[in-house]
Amino acid sequence: MFKPTRDQARQLFFDTWLKYRQEAVLTDMEQITLEVILLHPEYHGILEDAEKYRDKDYLPETGDTNPFLHMGMHIAIKEQLSINQPTGICGRFEQLLQQTKNEHDAAHQVMECLAEMLWQAQRNQTAPDEHIYFDCLDKQLKHAKRS
Repeated sequence: MFKPTRDQARQLFFDTWLKYRQEAVLTDMEQITLEVILLHPEYHGILEDAEKYRDKDYLPETGDTNPFLHMGMHIAIKEQLSINQPTGICGRFEQLLQQTKNEHDAAHQVMECLAEMLWQAQRNQTAPDEHIYFDCLDKQLKHAKRS
């Protein structure tokens, strides 16, 4: 499995944006990355100033949202959906999509649960647990049905 460093992951976003702006040919991975970038115009200014933002730390305790983490999670979700891994993610996503009527909003709901699972794994120093992921998604689906 490819595990890029923070710098490599961020560079993918900067390079993809630059190639897009220059109308250069994109690799398949850059095309997926571009799709996510285009969903987030609020981050375009950041991607145009690599020198300023390449090494910036984003601290949640000060209310910062890490744009690279956010877009990276979108990419991870796209990859999960493309192969239905973990098994069952596609069905839950489809249900969220039916409820939200918006792919981006549904992806953000999945992202909340993905983040919860990863946080739990990091906190407990364990592997990510798909049961935590799916429990969270199932709660979101139940909550949305009651609303």
